[in-house]
Amino acid sequence: MKIDILTLFPEMFDGVLNSSILKKAQEKGAVEYRVTDFRDFAENKHRKVDDYPYGGGAGMVLTPQPLFDAVDAMKEGTEHQPRVVMMCPQGERLSQRKLEELSEEEHLIFLCGHYEGYDERIREHLVTDEISIGDYVLTGGELASMVVIDGVTRLLPEVLGNVESAKLDSHSSGYLEHPHYTRPAEFRGMKVPEILLSGDHAKIEDWRRMESLKRTYERRPDLIKESSLTEEEKRYLESLKENNG
Repeated sequence: MKIDILTLFPEMFDGVLNSSILKKAQEKGAVEYRVTDFRDFAENKHRKVDDYPYGGGAGMVLTPQPLFDAVDAMKEGTEHQPRVVMMCPQGERLSQRKLEELSEEEHLIFLCGHYEGYDERIREHLVTDEISIGDYVLTGGELASMVVIDGVTRLLPEVLGNVESAKLDSHSSGYLEHPHYTRPAEFRGMKVPEILLSGDHAKIEDWRRMESLKRTYERRPDLIKESSLTEEEKRYLESLKENNG
């Protein structure tokens, strides 16, 4: 996968893209990152990328020319039509399903805006996806794009050491992930559940499935679709409801 990032602050990505899983993904050849300062595409002599809004009002608005030209440059020599992702508080709320969808693409271009917003022609004629990471406003799109890039990159084949890790993550299965334990079996009087020490993989899998359902019911009941539950899971869910009044 190729990931292009258009930003006015490319230095913000140095540590993120060169650390941890994102760095390993690049070293493995699973992804290629390219960070570009779209100010370099401004045609005016002062490299200005924003202007006052027509009709008046507070703040400055990103002008279309630098971003249109920057995206055109990113598309040169590419075989696949890229998805152009605008990080924007007005966009679609980010979900694991969206990350999975984007991870299937060959080329992603992220637009990281600043100031009051974008000229609407950017939104209407350049962008394919608008994504928000939550109902709040950040200084710019850089931090939000890092969240999406991390979420997408870890889903790429061979990026994670264990291919099952991404599949079992919270929200990948639809429910929150079950509890995890490691050595020692007892720490300060706190013991690991006996079932996990039994060696009975079928029973362990059942325990994890029910614990996942329990955690989801306790923390995110809105995620539970009872129609998709097995009869055993429905009975367990009913017992949870009874025990919680």
